[in-house]
Amino acid sequence: MAVDRDQMLRAAAALLSRKPGAPMDEVARAAGVGRATLHRHFAGRDALVRALEERGIAEFGAAMDAARLDEGSSEEGLRRLIAALEPGAQLYGFLVNEAQLFQEDVHEGWDRLDARIAAFFRQGQERGEFRIDLPAAWLTEALYGLLGAAVFAVQQGRVAANDFTYLMAELLLGGARRSVTA
Repeated sequence: MAVDRDQMLRAAAALLSRKPGAPMDEVARAAGVGRATLHRHFAGRDALVRALEERGIAEFGAAMDAARLDEGSSEEGLRRLIAALEPGAQLYGFLVNEAQLFQEDVHEGWDRLDARIAAFFRQGQERGEFRIDLPAAWLTEALYGLLGAAVFAVQQGRVAANDFTYLMAELLLGGARRSVTA
């Protein structure tokens, strides 16, 4: 039976998002393969994390494309983005937390995604839809932080998985949305 690399990566992301320090033996079990099979695909933990990072960057970028951020209002675009990110949330949640371990070696793909998201927030600020007193870089980090927190809360059973998109959007927009005072 052929081993599906995609399936191994998804199983690894699901496990590592719950248990970031899981040993490779446990990752192999979660993926339904032996350690030797896992090792043939990923020479070690660093190689596995790098493969997860590559997948995460590609999927995150595809989610941004699918969200059509330039269509409609900034709020609508942000809601679409969060909904598009939800299917890969476990992977992104793991990578958001794991990125702190690789601060010196930030992947250029993350830089491109950061720039796209920050540009989206700046555009919303220029339209008068998002607060201008919060830097676009901070709104970008807030999105990542909420993504990681939402994944953890769902995994812990603190919130319903069905509420993921709503809870993220409402909290982020509640802080980012520009209020009009009379």
